[in-house]
Amino acid sequence: MPVYFTSLNSGSNANCYYVSNGVTALLFDAGLSCRETEKRMQRLGLDIKQVKAIFISHEHSDHINGLEVLSKKHQLPVYVSEKTWNNTNLSVDVQLLKHFRKDEVVMIDELQVKCFSKSHDAADPFSFMISCQGVNVSVITDIGHACKNVIRYFQQSHAVFLESNYCETMLANGDYPYHLKRRVSSDEGHLSNEQALDVFLSYRTQQLQFLILSHLSKNNNTPQTVDALFQPHAGTTKVIVASRYEESELFSIDGITTAVRSTMLKKKKQQPDQNQLSLF
Repeated sequence: MPVYFTSLNSGSNANCYYVSNGVTALLFDAGLSCRETEKRMQRLGLDIKQVKAIFISHEHSDHINGLEVLSKKHQLPVYVSEKTWNNTNLSVDVQLLKHFRKDEVVMIDELQVKCFSKSHDAADPFSFMISCQGVNVSVITDIGHACKNVIRYFQQSHAVFLESNYCETMLANGDYPYHLKRRVSSDEGHLSNEQALDVFLSYRTQQLQFLILSHLSKNNNTPQTVDALFQPHAGTTKVIVASRYEESELFSIDGITTAVRSTMLKKKKQQPDQNQLSLF
């Protein structure tokens, strides 16, 4: 049974990642509106009725903006650490609210989710490794540096959504105030392109089939910059840069061979939503 995964959106405007075994699906973060989440899933041929839960990494708005409506409309359980939840100021049906703890394994049908802590400027930030049929897909974004947890689960993964937030030169020469530059580049901020490449080169294994570079800064990075940096080193790993404006292709791994399937029609590049705010 293949494991399917895609980025519905990735960036400081909104984040939402999808993982499924074809029967049960999970969403990781809910930064998109409910309507936009439904629309992008529909374009990929995905049934939102298969989504059984939403996992929240941390309380920053680009990860939770669509959570209340999405959970209420589709009666989706929300898995989130208690400390993170207490910092959201959101309201979800108490019957749908589920708390996880550090290093806890949550089972949703045949999908196993390992919840592990990371370094970021939030109350209690987490990343996730989703496992099914021997395939591991990890969502590792919003990290200030590659801590031991990040390295451990990166090495176990067949596919990784890995943050590549900013170009160090662009950030240094950009117009951000000094305190914001320090925040972004700190050990509790975001991972730069160069740091992400170092993780890839230092810790990739032969089983890593997909590297989906995620959470790119609008002001301090470009997809072209990231792609040009990583592609010469890709080797047997398929390297993709996730968009902050549209869903990626739907990818799948069956544990033996790798298949890439696109269900999207060629279309004009979407323009940014003027209502979406850039944080970084």
